[in-house]
Amino acid sequence: MKSNTRAVTAMAAAALCAVALAGCSGSDSASESAREEAPAEAAASASMSMSTSPSALPTELEGKVNAKELAPYGKILVNGRKRTLYLFAADKTKESTCMGDCAKVWRPVLVTSGVEPKAGTGGVKQSLLSTITRTDNTKQVTYNGHPLYTYKADNVPGEARGQDLTEFGAKWYVVDTAGNKVTTPPPSASPTGTMSPTAGMTGTPSPGASY
Repeated sequence: MKSNTRAVTAMAAAALCAVALAGCSGSDSASESAREEAPAEAAASASMSMSTSPSALPTELEGKVNAKELAPYGKILVNGRKRTLYLFAADKTKESTCMGDCAKVWRPVLVTSGVEPKAGTGGVKQSLLSTITRTDNTKQVTYNGHPLYTYKADNVPGEARGQDLTEFGAKWYVVDTAGNKVTTPPPSASPTGTMSPTAGMTGTPSPGASY
């Protein structure tokens, strides 16, 4: 009887050890999984931060200001990615007045600390380029004293949908190489209309004629 009791006790002890080992293994596995996920989360967070940071731009493009011909405005300022640059009429001094929601739509042209704006092609003057410090301590590029911005609705190079718009209390204009606002209004939409099937016809069509 005692022999059976000892056997049962030994089996119970072995079962307890197995459970304890499984728990330790599960804990180690969970810890390892957490360690693997942490760098991935950190990388994703860094990627999101970089996408809105000037350092996300290649070094040769950050702070680069070029000029391109764009009808009907003439030669206007664009950034390193050839996106149209604007000035805000409300910026009466060298300080930006576009903050908060405004800066989400009209994005300040920023450079990282230690990077100076560079004149590129098209007649941009290096002497007119400078920077200001915004209220959030970021550095914004200026040209002829005007803080520069891009417009969220300009999806591709060559667009200037923000020209002559009034948003956030004042007008927005593209900028020429002299650093002045271009007040030329955007081209109006092409007129559309309907034409009757016989519009433009003169005389009586001859038999078999086609139009």
